[in-house]
Amino acid sequence: MTPQSSGRIVVVAAPSGSGKTSIAKEILRRHPSLRFSVSATTRPKRPAETHGRDYFFLERAEFEKRIAAGAFVEWETIYGNLYGTLRSEVDAALAQGMHLMFDVDVKGALSIKRAYPEACLIFIRPPSVEVLEQRLRARLTEDAETLRQRMARVPMELEQAALFDHVVVNDVLDTATDEVDAIVKYHLQ
Repeated sequence: MTPQSSGRIVVVAAPSGSGKTSIAKEILRRHPSLRFSVSATTRPKRPAETHGRDYFFLERAEFEKRIAAGAFVEWETIYGNLYGTLRSEVDAALAQGMHLMFDVDVKGALSIKRAYPEACLIFIRPPSVEVLEQRLRARLTEDAETLRQRMARVPMELEQAALFDHVVVNDVLDTATDEVDAIVKYHLQ
């Protein structure tokens, strides 16, 4: 963050299926001063998603060109697709005093913290690995191989929780959302 800016960064991260996106959407609704930081990805757009609102959907060649140009605060290859946060979007928002909320993977969150040390990192922990797998199966958005890949990544992601500023267990969505809300209120002061 530059000395002139007053914008703040809140990052919500978790293993896939932990409820981070549901929590992030509710926090954004409760805090109109927060703006969603839209990530870029090479993965295919899902039916309910909109380019520029949910993600910037980029062709792989364009994404790789931007990597080479140093355009990303963070980027990762996850399940064969590229995901990243455009530095220009973050810097412009912070310079205007905007508060940003990120909904990213665990490694991406830690990269954001390295680039913006004042960022508040919130890890959403599932109540158990078994519950997490049930939630992923219930979503019906992943085939068997993608589900296997997501579950294989969970132990590494859970280990990273110790590096976050806050850990919230999402056993009951409303309770977890209220806990995250209290953290965000404090951070935005």
